[in-house]
Amino acid sequence: MNYILFGDQSRNNLLPLTYMRPVADIRIGILTIREKWEMVLQTKTSTLTEPYLEKKFPVVKDKENILINGAICPTLGLVKEITGLKSNQALINSDSIIALNIKAEDLDDSGEVGMEGIEEIETKTDILRINNVWDIFSKNGDALRNDFELITKGRKSEKLSSTNNVLAPENVFIEKGAKLEFATLNASTGPIYIGKDAEIMEGAVIRGPFALCNNSVVKMSAKIYGPTTIGPYSKVGGEINNSVIFGYSNKAHDGFLGNSVIAEWCNLGADTNNSNLKNSYDNVKLWNYAQNTFVDTGRQFCGLIMGDHTKTGINTMFNTGTVVGVNANIYGSGFQRNFIPSFSWGGTNGFKVFNFKKAVEVASAVYKRRDMGFGEVDREILKYVFELTGRNRRL
Repeated sequence: MNYILFGDQSRNNLLPLTYMRPVADIRIGILTIREKWEMVLQTKTSTLTEPYLEKKFPVVKDKENILINGAICPTLGLVKEITGLKSNQALINSDSIIALNIKAEDLDDSGEVGMEGIEEIETKTDILRINNVWDIFSKNGDALRNDFELITKGRKSEKLSSTNNVLAPENVFIEKGAKLEFATLNASTGPIYIGKDAEIMEGAVIRGPFALCNNSVVKMSAKIYGPTTIGPYSKVGGEINNSVIFGYSNKAHDGFLGNSVIAEWCNLGADTNNSNLKNSYDNVKLWNYAQNTFVDTGRQFCGLIMGDHTKTGINTMFNTGTVVGVNANIYGSGFQRNFIPSFSWGGTNGFKVFNFKKAVEVASAVYKRRDMGFGEVDREILKYVFELTGRNRRL
């Protein structure tokens, strides 16, 4: 069977994190949602996504296809229901489509699917779904525990060095090539996963659930509270609480990051801090791109949401519930405004537009440091986002 992951209306609520990727490529738990589906289905997937992302994330159609909502994480029960769908049957939850079995001729080039003649079947399985950006950190604990079980089932962890101080070592899994010495790991509060060739430096204190993905580094004396995920090829230090870093991003120095989501290719300068709780203890409001206004998250704890390629200078301070777009460069003393549009350059003294040519030069240099190429397709996507977000810079 050919499996295609699609995005629905939640995609706009997940901006700015979905400007540069389909919903299915968001990381929550240890894996991205796509990686989860590909692991449980034991096959590759493709994507129905926005037209400007299609070159990088092309859709692959076959005679028969099962479309799966890319905002939903798999469970064994859900997989059983989906793989059991017959042609022209849809698995639904309330008013939303979870999955749909459809022939290629009924799927047009725009990805639009008509539900006429489709038999709807209500799921009997509880689902873990991300509808809003704050779901990524607030549901990260459940997703991390599920991924830990999925990844480690039937496998044996690499041996823990005796120099480490570990509680509940049976809940710690270490992949080949990982290094950790003189660290403190408390896995009694949730599993701890250390990815391939990752490193935890001496003096770090980590409380699960926690995931450090492949080739990432926790620096000396870092303090990390779960549920927290550090994606691949990232460096972190200081204090982190209940946050998700997608990958290829650095928070390598002291400073606090809490109840936050950081996309790829970001860098937080030394002593960058965010607030995650209002002094009034009121619910936090957060900028919503779909509604073009601030919305109530229903949460007391909500920190920083940062889009791809954004950088901060040293001592940058973010207010509770701040949203920063793609490719911003932020610096200056005092608290920053709580919505910073994409391609903004500046800070508390005002912003100007980040020159697009310079933005590409920086992105190319950052990719080169990882032995990767920033190609023409990447440039086209970034250019589209630059033009698409122009109206936000006029707010």
